[in-house]
Amino acid sequence: MTASYSLRMKRSAEKELRAISPVELPKVVARIHALAADPRPPGSQKMSGQSRYRVRQGDYRVLYTVDDVEKVVEIVKIGHRREVYR
Repeated sequence: MTASYSLRMKRSAEKELRAISPVELPKVVARIHALAADPRPPGSQKMSGQSRYRVRQGDYRVLYTVDDVEKVVEIVKIGHRREVYR
């Protein structure tokens, strides 16, 4: 099955991804790749007052935007739930 959306990641998000513990990293990466097939999976939430969505993976949150015209999901921020919204 081909991904219907392409994935883009901000440089800052790439840096945040590298900071995740090796135990959680594969799960977070898998969650990000799943967004290409379904950018609004069950459990994703639109953030109030913003055009971003968020999806949970354990204690981590992935914040992203969806461009339905260009079929692009852009990962904006990745972080622990304590810090990601700051």
